[in-house]
Amino acid sequence: MKAKRIKKWISSIITTILFLVLVFMLFVVISSKASGGEPQFLGYQLKTVLSGSMEPGIKTGSIIAVKPAEDKTHFKKGDVITFKADEKTIVTHRIIEVNKNGTDVIYRTKGDNNKTADMEPVLSQNVLAKYTGFTLPYVGYFINFSQSKNGSALLLILPGLLLLGYSIISIWRAIAKLMIKRLLRKTLKSQPNQLDGENPI
Repeated sequence: MKAKRIKKWISSIITTILFLVLVFMLFVVISSKASGGEPQFLGYQLKTVLSGSMEPGIKTGSIIAVKPAEDKTHFKKGDVITFKADEKTIVTHRIIEVNKNGTDVIYRTKGDNNKTADMEPVLSQNVLAKYTGFTLPYVGYFINFSQSKNGSALLLILPGLLLLGYSIISIWRAIAKLMIKRLLRKTLKSQPNQLDGENPI
């Protein structure tokens, strides 16, 4: 009985995990397509980190949650911000110095894993968001893959195929158990009833 309960428990866990993976992948693909970039959730943006400049706190291939900046001039030393380094490059680094000149604010930034500060200062208008501290290691690779032409289709199909395959295996096992029970019943019915101690003449 304990073995059966353990098997049922494991089966339920596997089914739940596959379902959650499917839901997550659907969310990533749909949200990425809708926003035209990184997925968004409850007002937060999920950014993919593809360099090790902020390790060990933020590992390569992680996704991080950032809050879009409203007042871009209020950040302080120690804050981790996401900013546009140029037209094609977005960086997430820590502020090591804040310089104010009237209404203009310039930030000096540095990756935690880098030996030197960033060469170019960051103008406040180039700040996009502030890092919230939430990170998921290695999930960023999946998000990048999902944004490719073949990736979005595969990520939608693969979990469904896994669920279908697992369901087929579960049904096959159930059918096999029923067939074994029926064979045992037929075998028992076909055997002649003999009384204990009765000897044939």
